[in-house]
Amino acid sequence: MPEPEIPDEYLGGYARILGEVAATGRRLTRDELESRRALGREAAEAGFQLRALVGLHLAATRTAWPSADHTDPASTDCVLAAVEQSVDAFAEGFERAQRLTVRREEAARREFIDDLLYGRSDLGRLAERATRFGLRLSRAHAVAVATGPQAYTETDTVPRQVESALLTRFDGRKILLTTKDGRLICIAPGSQPDVLRYFAKQAHAATDGGRVAVGRPHRGPGGVVQSYDEALAALDLADRMNLDDPVLYAADLLVYPVLTRDRQAMADLVRSQLGPLQQARGGAEPLLKTLSVYFDAGCVAAETARRLALSVRALTYRLERVHQLTGSDPSDPMHRYTLQTAVIGARLLDWPAKEL
Repeated sequence: MPEPEIPDEYLGGYARILGEVAATGRRLTRDELESRRALGREAAEAGFQLRALVGLHLAATRTAWPSADHTDPASTDCVLAAVEQSVDAFAEGFERAQRLTVRREEAARREFIDDLLYGRSDLGRLAERATRFGLRLSRAHAVAVATGPQAYTETDTVPRQVESALLTRFDGRKILLTTKDGRLICIAPGSQPDVLRYFAKQAHAATDGGRVAVGRPHRGPGGVVQSYDEALAALDLADRMNLDDPVLYAADLLVYPVLTRDRQAMADLVRSQLGPLQQARGGAEPLLKTLSVYFDAGCVAAETARRLALSVRALTYRLERVHQLTGSDPSDPMHRYTLQTAVIGARLLDWPAKEL
C-alpha cells in the first residue's frame, strides 16, 4: 500500500525559517527548535514514518532554496546548518514520542500478563484485552514455564533467542512469549502441543540445560492461570522429588497431588513407616536416600549399588537395617508398596528436614 500523504502542517514554517537564515546567517532560536520537536512528536503520534518525514523536509528545502542567495558560500553554509538543526530537532521529538509509546505498550503488556497469570481483573474484560496480544481465551490454552541458572527479563539474550526460534518456525500462530519472576513463559493454544514441545527444546538449550514444565490445556481466561499454576507446581515438585527429567508434563505427575491431597494421612504414614529410621546412626537421611534410589532403580540391587557408589554387600546391609528398624522388608512385594509410598510422601513433605 502507498504511504499516506503527509500534510504540510508538519513543516510548520520551515521554508520561512530557511529564508530568514539565508538572509541573516542566524541560527535557529530556542523556540524554533522546540517547535520542531513538538512537530516531530505530533507526527509520530499521527503514525507517519520518520523516513518519509525527513524526505518531506528535504523536498521543502529544495523548493525553498531558490529564494536564498545560493551563490553566496556563506549563505549556503548557514542554510545547510539550519536544515541540519531543524531535521535533528524534529527527529528528536519524533523519537521521544516513539519511546514513550513503546513504554506505554510495554506497561500495558506487562499489566495484561500479570492479570492473565494471576487471574486478576474481570475475566470478560481480560478476554477482550487478550485479542490485542494474539490470544483467544474462549479456547483452551496451555502454559510452559522454563527456568535456568539465572533470572531472565524480556530484553535478555536468552528470551530473545527462544522467541526468534519459535516465531521463525511457527509464524502466524497465536503464541505469547514473555517472562515472569525470572522464568520464561510460553502460552499457546491447547490444540497445538507441538509449539510447547518446541519451546521446551529451545528453552532447555538456550538456558544451558534448564528445566521446563508444561501445564495441561484448560479453556477460558481462568484456564491460563490453571495451566500456569500446574507448570509451577511441576517445577516445585521436581525440586522436592529430585526428578532428573529436563521437560516435565503436569499430566504425567497427577499421582503426586493425589498422594498429598490428605496431607495429615500422608504425614501419619511417613511417621509410622519411616520414623524408626531416625534411630539409625547418622539419622534417617542416609537410609531414606538408599530406599529412594533402590525404588528408582526398579529394586535392582546391583544398579542401586552403582548409583550410590556402594558395594552390593554394603547396600544389602543398609536394606537389612531398614527391615530391622521399620519391620518392613524392601525386597518383599507386600511391604514394598507401602514403603515406596512413604518414601514419596517424605520427599513431598520434605521429611526429615521438616518436622511433621
